[in-house]
Amino acid sequence: MSETRIAVEVVAADNDRREAGHRSDYQRLGEKLARSSIDIEAVTAKVAEFFVAVPSWGVGTGGTRFARFPGQGEPRHIFDKLDDCGVIQQLTRATPTVSLHIPWDKADPKSLKDRADALGLGFDAMNSNTFSDAPDQAHSYKYGSLSHVDAATRRQAVEHNLECIEIGRALGSKALTVWIGDGSNFPGQASFTRQFERYLAAMADIYKALPDDWRLFSEHKMYEPAFYSTVVQDWGTNYLIAQTLGEKAYCLVDLGHHAPNTNIEMIVARLIQFGKLGGFHFNDSKYGDDDLDAGSVEPYRLFLVFNELVDAEYRGVKGFHPAHMIDQSHNVTDPIESLISSANEIRRAYAQALLVDRVALEGYQGDNDALMASETLKKAYRTDVEPILAEARRRSGGAIDPVAAYRASGYRAQVASERPTVKGGSGGIV
Repeated sequence: MSETRIAVEVVAADNDRREAGHRSDYQRLGEKLARSSIDIEAVTAKVAEFFVAVPSWGVGTGGTRFARFPGQGEPRHIFDKLDDCGVIQQLTRATPTVSLHIPWDKADPKSLKDRADALGLGFDAMNSNTFSDAPDQAHSYKYGSLSHVDAATRRQAVEHNLECIEIGRALGSKALTVWIGDGSNFPGQASFTRQFERYLAAMADIYKALPDDWRLFSEHKMYEPAFYSTVVQDWGTNYLIAQTLGEKAYCLVDLGHHAPNTNIEMIVARLIQFGKLGGFHFNDSKYGDDDLDAGSVEPYRLFLVFNELVDAEYRGVKGFHPAHMIDQSHNVTDPIESLISSANEIRRAYAQALLVDRVALEGYQGDNDALMASETLKKAYRTDVEPILAEARRRSGGAIDPVAAYRASGYRAQVASERPTVKGGSGGIV
């Protein structure tokens, strides 16, 4: 049995207080869905099997480019981070894997695996960092990494990614996510063409080192930290990268890094259609970054993304198995609570998408009945699936109300007494 940082009695007691009301809600929802020939048990079973990875860096307090205000009981190192990730999994039963970021989380792989095993956690995709300088590195990434004009700097960045692969192999990971901050801040600062050529050549060196059962994810961002141009700036460029590198290369879609009003669900559909959707970084944004909790601003958009994912499942798209991970910054909330909430919202969108009447939708689309096609989606979206989410958690040993159980546990106060408070604020997002 896995170690738990929150006493199981605390979760059980909180569940006991809520179980009668929850069972009543679940029964009523089941009766409602049955009138539409939907089996609530089948939906609950699928939701219980849907998982999303937690980012190791997400359990720390984030910030903006201008300031960071530390929170209580912040993790001091990767082992504290794993403890916090274990709490999220204990309560939600939706986040069994952790995505590490190197060199931030660099430690003895055996010690990492032993601690994760004790907490009932596994490891998701590895993340390399060549967008900032490590203390002892020989060459700076101020002017780029994999696309840098200097061959020695590019080689250093490649070697770092190869190191991430080796660490990941020891931990049981099966993927490498590569995001670079390379770009330019002034017109004429860099040749768009030659810069991209250097990037592709460096990525090819990384790709060649991938184990046979691994995947390589490249992520696009229209800006950050470069503000004039970014090497991997949109999904089209990302698709070109994946096509150029080979069959193990895929595109990663970060929901927070698109221009306002971009039709992200259409991008998802295109990448599915051409076999290059690798996975997601789930979050939300208002203007142009990924600092907000998933589903906090545009829950309908999150649902529409999952509508495309469930549609691909429904059609039996060959080789379709996208990776799912949360990637967001927590500036004014308890990071654990935000990650619990986000995991719940992601599962909510999945559950709602499972309720879409796909036969009816296809019929309305074939008849060019725009209104009824739209209403078919809205009917599923408007359904309160919270009883399904709660039941999936309960049956897996989690909490009916995970945030309430977390607060009742006093976990934050406990770790605040164990972990020294960081004094003062600082600049930077992490």
